Amino acid sequence: MIQAIGLTSNPRKELPPAVDDVSFEARPGRVTALLGAPGAGKTTTLRLMLELQRGRGITYFRGRPLHRIAHPSREVGVLLSEVPGHPARTIRGQLGMVCAAVGVPIRRVDEVIEVVGLVSLCDERLGTLSRGMDRRLGLACALLSDPHALVLDDPAGGLSVTEGRWLHGILRAHAAHGGTVLFSTDDPKEAARTADRVISLEGGRLVADQEAADFARTRLRPRVAVRSPHAARLGDLLAKEARAAQRSVEVVREDGNRLSVYGSTCADIGETAFRHGILVHQLADETGDMGPHATLPAEGLASATVVTSALLTSASATSTSATSTSTDDDDASTEDASTEDAPTTDEPVTAVAATGAHTPDEPGPTAESRTRAAASPGARDLPQLPPPIAVRQALSPLRPLRYELRRATGVGTGYLTAITVLVSSALLSVLLARIGHTPQPRLLAAWPRDCPLPPAALGAGLLGALAFGEEFRHPALAADRGTVPRRLGLLAAKLLVASVTALALAVLTVGCDLEMLYLVYGRDLAGVPADWLSLSASWIGLTVGCAWAGVLAAGIFRSTTAGLAAVLAVPVVVVPLVQKTLAGPSVRKAAGFSERLRELLLMQWPFGGARYIAAGARLVAQPVGGALMLSLTALLCAYLLTTLRSRVR
Repeated sequence: MIQAIGLTSNPRKELPPAVDDVSFEARPGRVTALLGAPGAGKTTTLRLMLELQRGRGITYFRGRPLHRIAHPSREVGVLLSEVPGHPARTIRGQLGMVCAAVGVPIRRVDEVIEVVGLVSLCDERLGTLSRGMDRRLGLACALLSDPHALVLDDPAGGLSVTEGRWLHGILRAHAAHGGTVLFSTDDPKEAARTADRVISLEGGRLVADQEAADFARTRLRPRVAVRSPHAARLGDLLAKEARAAQRSVEVVREDGNRLSVYGSTCADIGETAFRHGILVHQLADETGDMGPHATLPAEGLASATVVTSALLTSASATSTSATSTSTDDDDASTEDASTEDAPTTDEPVTAVAATGAHTPDEPGPTAESRTRAAASPGARDLPQLPPPIAVRQALSPLRPLRYELRRATGVGTGYLTAITVLVSSALLSVLLARIGHTPQPRLLAAWPRDCPLPPAALGAGLLGALAFGEEFRHPALAADRGTVPRRLGLLAAKLLVASVTALALAVLTVGCDLEMLYLVYGRDLAGVPADWLSLSASWIGLTVGCAWAGVLAAGIFRSTTAGLAAVLAVPVVVVPLVQKTLAGPSVRKAAGFSERLRELLLMQWPFGGARYIAAGARLVAQPVGGALMLSLTALLCAYLLTTLRSRVR
């Protein structure tokens, strides 16, 4: 069950809030429609319910607010817009990523694909999907974790009649199995035809909360649509005959040559047109919309105002107690929270406060007036304001390493980048060997003296930047939470995958360069240097460091371009500064560093560890190594600072 209480968006400068004091219920086993014209506040209401937008109010999902649910995606399936996936990713690959994010087995993908009818299109890329297929994929993502409630924003918008009928059939089947379905629409006929209960919004205010049958009876009215080149003459004749016969017939002139006739039939209108020789192009029965105010008869006014002061007081106290409760006990006390943290769910919330009832002609108090009233000396007699809504960052994927592996291997960008690096590196090494005057280590790395970085390091940095850049460009993790998570678990997974990718790229680059030099020039240039161990450590450290710099910079600046620019800034900007610093006079040496470190730790280095420590210190002391370590330290601190700042907020 979904209970929305006092949802109010923040005022927009001098404009009134887009949503003002909206409260309603969506019961399990039923389909509820949120109806309103464009700009009525439907999307804002859903975003406030899902805590994606700041405001006031509280929404209970089976007795608990969304921020008190350990895994929100397993409670609420959300479809607010198009699927934000990479255009080159397949349907199966996208659903596999979402499986890792919400922590469900991969076999769930096949089950959901069969439910939404995408079995024959599971290998199609997202960029080639039509509007209807994209909606099916979005519904599949919402159903993947088998949630109890579905919240959808205009799911049938832009779909054909057949696709819309199929989609509402899926929603009806979900409700039939005990689930709760809430969707928004601007078509009253669609709401009356597909929903069990219709909630009407106008100007951000709740104007009606009715059963579908009552809604259709009070708001929808049968009419006859007529198109004729002589519409004005036909309308006058119909009105004249109705007055003569003393019948209640209303003729409304629409745009162009169209008439809408209420209180008559196709047969009567056709006979009138035939008797007077008027050409008719269209004559069809329709259902007309009488507007939102038609749903407010005097006896039904009570259903348009839903929240009592006692309920708001209970919701405020519940929110305070729920916030102070430990999160660790959340899963163990689900049933207790359902019965103690929320109002009872046996009866619908339809009581009316004595001071809260108002008609559409006399609007009730706005958010600003209620705030001023709450600050007045007599505020104790007024209902308390609902608690504020805070936008919280999305949780990191439940299986971050599995998610990152599927993200990296799901599109061909990584493979194409690796092939480009290997080919360009092999050709460059052959060209450098032909020119001469290039040391053997630089030949194997294909690193000209005039270039800031070799192709392998640039490729590793680009792949690292893509790891976070794609998350912000195609936010698969933010489809239902609004912001891309930058948690440490996701960062560790991305750094690990980037390290393995950079290591493989470094080894393959040297191997391809050696093989190419051997094929072209023979064994003279294909030898292995004597100090290959230290050179290998330096080479691996360079490529892995560039990959890490790309990951961290893209996560901080939320852009692939910024991540690659940070990688290039290390040799272009930071290395000259380090060289200039180290070029100055030095009166002290760091000789005996490993021995003093061993004395400090009071332990013996096993397996000749002192030698490796000294080698690592020499690598860091080099200009490139020092600049890379300095850059990585600064980027890591900046990343942690932004993450902690978002948590504090």
